[in-house]
Amino acid sequence: MTLFEEKAVASSGAPVISVGELNRLVRAAIEKNLPLTWVNGEISNLRRYDSGHVYFTLKDASAQVDCVMFRHKAQFLDWQPADGMRVEVRALATVYEARGKYQLNVEAMRRAGLGALYEAFERLKARLDAEGLFAEERKREIPEFPRAVGVVTSPQAAALRDVLTTLKRRMPRIPVILYPAPVQGEGAAAKIMQAIATASARAAQDEIDVLIVCRGGGSIEDLWSFNEEVVARAIHACAIPVVTGVGHETDFTIADFVADARAATPTAAAEMVTPDRSELRSQLSQLRGQLTRTTHRLLEDHMQKLDYLQRRLVHPGERIAERQRHLAHLASRFSGAYKHAFETREWNLREAVQRLRAARPDLQTLERNAKDNGRRLADTMQRLFERANSRLARADAHINSLNPQRMLERGYSITQTADGGIVRDSVLLQSGQALRLTFARGSAEAEVKSAMAPEK
Repeated sequence: MTLFEEKAVASSGAPVISVGELNRLVRAAIEKNLPLTWVNGEISNLRRYDSGHVYFTLKDASAQVDCVMFRHKAQFLDWQPADGMRVEVRALATVYEARGKYQLNVEAMRRAGLGALYEAFERLKARLDAEGLFAEERKREIPEFPRAVGVVTSPQAAALRDVLTTLKRRMPRIPVILYPAPVQGEGAAAKIMQAIATASARAAQDEIDVLIVCRGGGSIEDLWSFNEEVVARAIHACAIPVVTGVGHETDFTIADFVADARAATPTAAAEMVTPDRSELRSQLSQLRGQLTRTTHRLLEDHMQKLDYLQRRLVHPGERIAERQRHLAHLASRFSGAYKHAFETREWNLREAVQRLRAARPDLQTLERNAKDNGRRLADTMQRLFERANSRLARADAHINSLNPQRMLERGYSITQTADGGIVRDSVLLQSGQALRLTFARGSAEAEVKSAMAPEK
């Protein structure tokens, strides 16, 4: 039972719902029964907002529907949709509840007609991958110094000029053999396959060690020849390593996955298969310098060794005389070292005696200082006692001046009520009230006969 039916049963009469509830019910019904769907149509009234959201109308000859593609989806488009374009959108049909407006929320968009190509591309890619044509272990290394380079492309293609220019700049003497083939249009894939097969069959005869398969950039339709199975299998069966340079850096084809190496552009493919002449010259110059330095170092080592051996070949008499001179020198050094050590120890002893004398205490001076310190201490203590006695006398006089007993001695008394309260105002007294009078010596009980107000 739907929510609408439940509300109808719950009410005693006809069901009554709000507009918002109605729109929610419609939206739930549409989204539940119509999942994500690919829809084909023509774009019109396309609007882009600063928020990044894209709004447009998708129409055909008989109908139209409003569409919205939010920023988090639109940002992944690598092309710009525009009015009049025929597109295919993958969208969810829904209702914008606030306005009760039926619309499509677009998840993905592609130009009409490319969907089938992409699907064919993915199917072929998956099948060839399952067969192992893309396996890394079967890919061969590109030779560092090829005898000759083969090129499969169109003679009129700009890619051929780029490859030849790059090869001439990097290695001008390397032979380049062109195996011509159209790179787009009907039948191009078969011609490319034949050119690759020809290059493979003539590799030994033409002495080519690597093959470049290339063309310039273009749309997916322009590059489709390199997505054909016959081209992929020809590359896989080629007897020499194959480098592809098809399209631009962002373009990938089936041929790229099968090839032994993939270059981003035809120029990059030419750079990949040949060493750089200037770099080789630089390396050769470095190696020549290293060889020269190594040779010179070996010659110098042998010359030093020869000089050393020559010095060892001396007359025995000269060797004895040399040993005697060396012995005399050692004796002189020993005598000097002994004398120096003796003088050093004597000097250290004198210095130690002087330090001991300087460190000996002066007992008379210390005794005088002790007596002086004793006198100063006694004087200080006497002054401290006198100051303390003076402060004590002042404090005692102050306390005595505040003692209530002194006031009583002068003839004053303290009047208290029966509960011990001090009487300060006669207005608070009543006739017959019992009072207690405290004097300097002793106390007395009294009774109020009459209370008089204080004079103003």
